[in-house]
Amino acid sequence: MNNKEPIRLNERIFLIDGFDLGVPERTGTYVIDEEALTLVDTGPSPSVKHVKKGLGKLGFSLDQVKYIIVTHIHLDHAGGAGLLLEQCPNAKVVVHPRGARHLANPARLVAGAKMVYGERFSELFDPVVAIPEERLLIKDDGDKLEIGPACTLSFLDTPGHAKHHFSIYDPVSNGMFTGDTVGIRYEQLIRDGVDLYLPSTSPNQFDPDAMQQEIERMLMLDLDYIYFGHFGMTSNPNMSLRQVAKWLDIFMEEAESISEESNNHEILAGRLLESVRNHLREKNVPDDHEGYSLIELDMQVSAMGILDYLRIS
Repeated sequence: MNNKEPIRLNERIFLIDGFDLGVPERTGTYVIDEEALTLVDTGPSPSVKHVKKGLGKLGFSLDQVKYIIVTHIHLDHAGGAGLLLEQCPNAKVVVHPRGARHLANPARLVAGAKMVYGERFSELFDPVVAIPEERLLIKDDGDKLEIGPACTLSFLDTPGHAKHHFSIYDPVSNGMFTGDTVGIRYEQLIRDGVDLYLPSTSPNQFDPDAMQQEIERMLMLDLDYIYFGHFGMTSNPNMSLRQVAKWLDIFMEEAESISEESNNHEILAGRLLESVRNHLREKNVPDDHEGYSLIELDMQVSAMGILDYLRIS
């Protein structure tokens, strides 16, 4: 088991690396150290062992966990919630209204993920444990959750990536936990001094107009921080949001340019990857940079989601 320490983001928020896909800095669990100990996203079930170890390193026990918030119910963010909940006797899982029934009965979630990930499903996601309905807490747009005397979280319905997605505003840090709604942060490149934020347009509820609206909404909030589902925090939210908005336009232009000739997602994924690669070459990023292992996968999944959107729109 990896011995990586939890990342301290500020005096009360930490990030535990879940080693999703078996790699570091892909998906993590945020820990909000308030009177009611609160986690944001669990990652898939294979990440739960890392979450538990990270909580131990921070000095927390599993029975201290009061809330496990899932930004949305895609298995790379919420697939481990049921497994973790079994070991957190005093916790409830907080979920969007559209996601609750799928956590209680995850059969459709599993089927959808198998379509995307194929034979890799078991190693990436098993087991997907159902959550008892009485341990689900539904939060809709504008709802709040007090987790400490000076901290009441606010929930925002934020579609675009998925209809079962909310974002969580933390007033203490003036920060937003955004899941996948306003993009992915590539720590592997940022660590090397190259800022890269790309949209996540995975199937099957991607909506580019809704995603752009949520980006604009976040810009208007004048946030100090964004806590991304993939991976980590930025203290320059407006820069990251504008970059994601620009790339979203590029992604859609590429898709529309090939939609007449082919609906093969492999062709689109190649086009998207080449656009990103050309951009990174201008930043002197070598073609064999470690970040490409994740970018290539993301372009495959994003291409599927864009073509799915174009077929039904």
